[in-house]
Amino acid sequence: MGLTIQQIRDNAIRARHLMQRSRAQVFAVGAFNIDNQETLIAVSRAAQKTNAPVLIEVSDGEVKALGLENIRDMVDNYRAEYGVEMYINLDHSPTVEDCKKAIDTGFEFIHIDISQANHDAAPEEIIAKTKEVVEYAKFTGALVEAEERYFMGSSNVHTEAIDYEEVKKYNTKPDEGADFVTQTGIDTFAVQVGNLHGLYPTPKELDLELLQKIRDSVQCQISLHGGSGTPLHYFEEAAKIGVSKININSDMRYAFRTTLEKVLADHPDEYAVVKLMPDVYASVQKVVEEKIAAFGSAGKAVQ
Repeated sequence: MGLTIQQIRDNAIRARHLMQRSRAQVFAVGAFNIDNQETLIAVSRAAQKTNAPVLIEVSDGEVKALGLENIRDMVDNYRAEYGVEMYINLDHSPTVEDCKKAIDTGFEFIHIDISQANHDAAPEEIIAKTKEVVEYAKFTGALVEAEERYFMGSSNVHTEAIDYEEVKKYNTKPDEGADFVTQTGIDTFAVQVGNLHGLYPTPKELDLELLQKIRDSVQCQISLHGGSGTPLHYFEEAAKIGVSKININSDMRYAFRTTLEKVLADHPDEYAVVKLMPDVYASVQKVVEEKIAAFGSAGKAVQ
């Protein structure tokens, strides 16, 4: 069941209010990727238990697996069932066309990432296509997020160590970031301060001094991608500095898979999948609750 344009716009207004509250009340909103219904249930339960606002986000592969309309309906259904404040974010969408489809479907948050498909995309192309999405999103009021260059890593479990010297090459430069925000008119700026996608053998290290300089240089919202594997104290400090959105994916995937593997090993003769899921739900939910506590968003939901 599709939403009316008025319902879509009302949801977008509430989403914008959430971002305003995050700055005023000094907390970050967790954006949690899903690629199945079980993960959505786990996030919904965590949001209900902690009374926290959450974003359900889907990347290009996850959209292809689930479908835009299905994602919209599922989120709406579980939002009503659990009585939570929950929105949808299109994560790292590589094309303008896909962003427009998600806007039309009623996604409240849209992340356009031209460099996802082409890591060497020219700044002029990134700016032009980002501006096109920003303009299109005005019809519904959806918030648009972007970054000015390729974001490192992949949302998986990695065995290699983090090359911090390489990571630093991709860090956001405050003056370039401010110029990008001004030229594109985006609502949210995805910054790189040592964060990168994926889960690694060693913890990530965020440059909080650089994050503060970026915060001082831009007026829009700031997001942190690649939150998995980051010591929780960095999130607490980031929220204080003024980060409004933090993405989590690989930590949840790791919890899901490792717990499922254990359950399967413990119950080799059980073929009713629904009976195998309770421990998996609980494991993923625990990860989400841990992040919510660090983000400072517990108790911040508004109905």
